[in-house]
Parts: sequence; structure tokens; C-alpha cells
Amino acid sequence: MQKKDFPMTTAIRFLKSKKIDFVPYEYEYLEKGGTKQTADELQVDEHSVVKTLVFESENSPFIVLMHGDREVSTKEMARHLGVKKVEPAKIEDAFKYTGYMFGGTSPFGTKRAMKVYIEEGIMALEKIYINGGKRGFIIEIKPDSLKLLDYEIVSVAIPK
Repeated sequence: MQKKDFPMTTAIRFLKSKKIDFVPYEYEYLEKGGTKQTADELQVDEHSVVKTLVFESENSPFIVLMHGDREVSTKEMARHLGVKKVEPAKIEDAFKYTGYMFGGTSPFGTKRAMKVYIEEGIMALEKIYINGGKRGFIIEIKPDSLKLLDYEIVSVAIPK
């Protein structure tokens, strides 16, 4: 039996159960390093590094997948959802919803089933780099793999 050389997170178990191919990458996690650090470590364009962000609206949590070099317009997201206000979930609440530590959140294998909103440009990329469920652990996958999620495409990106 081959020895695993990367963390066996809930996200990885989920992807393996669905027979999704991925390439794992580990690096030293820096507090506040963000997608810029990930892009630099992997020597890839920050636009293809995808952030997994947990938001809430009227106490209902959801995930937004966004390009690393963009931010989420909470006004556009609220408009899309037909609610008055959307805000990032508090770190402790995000952990409660996902089971993942801040800086290590993956959209795969979350503790609570949540709707995932994917920024439209992400699906057009050849490959993406997204968190594998642990700080300093990124996986390379094809954007088609995101179709395993309960998702909807949105256009809510604004420049960083």
C-alpha cells in the first residue's frame, strides 16, 4: 500500500469518494499570507487561486468561491440573494458551519451543507488551486470538479 504524503482531510476524503483527481501541494502557512502567498509559493497566477469564503445573510450561511485577486461585493451578493445585507461569517461561526479552521477552509466536505456561489470566471479556468481543508494545504483541480457542490454561478467580483 502506498504511503500518503499529504494530509487526509475531510475535503480529501470527499474528493476521493467521488473519484476526483487532484494534485496536492503543501507549504508553510503564514498568518495573513492569503492567496498572494499561495500564488507565490506555487508560482501560479493569483487569479487561479480560489478563496473559499463563508458569508451569512439573515443567519443563513453560504460559501462564495472567489478569485484570489478579487473581492466579493457584498452589495451585489445581497442583491443577487434578494436580501438586505450579506456579511462575512465570524471566524468561530465559519468553523461551526464548515468544520475547518480559518485559513484552511475548503468547500468540499463541510460539516453543514451550504449553498456555494461560484464567481463566473472560475469555471472558465483550465485549473484552479483551492484549499484542501488545512492551513498550508492547497489542491489543484479542474473547475468541473466544483459541479459536485450545490452551486450557482454569480458575478459579484470587485478588484482587490
